Amino acid sequence: MKQTTNSILMIRPVAFRMNEQTVVNNYYQKVLDGLLPATVNAKAQQEFDAFVEKLTAVGVDVTVVDDTLEPDTPDSIFPNNWISFHENGDVALYPMFAENRRHERREEILDLLEEKGFVIHNIIDYTSAEEDGFFLEGTGSLLLDRVNAKAYCALSPRADEELFIEFCEDFDYAPVIFEAFQTVDSERKLIYHTNVMMCLGETFAVICSDCIDDKKERKMVLDNLKENGKEIILITEVQMNNFAGNMLEVHGANDKRYLVMSAAAHQSLTPQQIEQLEKHTEILSSSLDTIEACGGGSARCMMAEIFLPRN
Repeated sequence: MKQTTNSILMIRPVAFRMNEQTVVNNYYQKVLDGLLPATVNAKAQQEFDAFVEKLTAVGVDVTVVDDTLEPDTPDSIFPNNWISFHENGDVALYPMFAENRRHERREEILDLLEEKGFVIHNIIDYTSAEEDGFFLEGTGSLLLDRVNAKAYCALSPRADEELFIEFCEDFDYAPVIFEAFQTVDSERKLIYHTNVMMCLGETFAVICSDCIDDKKERKMVLDNLKENGKEIILITEVQMNNFAGNMLEVHGANDKRYLVMSAAAHQSLTPQQIEQLEKHTEILSSSLDTIEACGGGSARCMMAEIFLPRN
């Protein structure tokens, strides 16, 4: 089992904008006043293309698929929420909270990956849970420690506990369940996705433990990370609001490891945190200001890791 992969899937947006259906519980989204939708999308495309270029320049194998204008999928740039790919050839499809995000699931993407030589043995489909109002949004909701077979999940309207446990049973992961909060207008509200407040690398974990208000739960999460030999790098809630938890470690040419994040996340880190991280991995950052503001997601959300075997 590997924790990081060299292959990722990314979806290039064609009509990116702030999704009115997700803003109800994604407190990171903002309206960019005075910008026409076409301008927002053009800026998002520029950020996307520059990001892909940086990844491919260090030897990451990026499969880029263009989104389609119909149906309307303003959040298609975040594919890791609807699909995950596993080393045994399994693919999981996930139930999505926002109705317009459900259209992001496109079967032809699987065909395209098979054409590229990836092997898919089995599709595990959880999407029928949408009919009953239960959701689990892929590796936004689930943080997988693939090597140690543990899955971390901060419960929220987009991460249902029973579904999470079902996933863990299907994929042989031990569940680590907790609640994480952020302050919104001086109220503590559930964080919508686990991957906003923590990131798991091969040898380290970045986490905003201040978000886990229950002290027992906080200790339990930190103990699980320590037990697996992860160096813990703590971030503050202010840094988390700059997407410093929304990072992903990948490997490029010659198996060199890179921790991928946005420029805003990188800038929010202290010199000491950067030093801690650079003992483990090299930082690769790219400006994603428009995508972060309108989409309320960042670098990690834009990359669906492909662990599938290859022909």
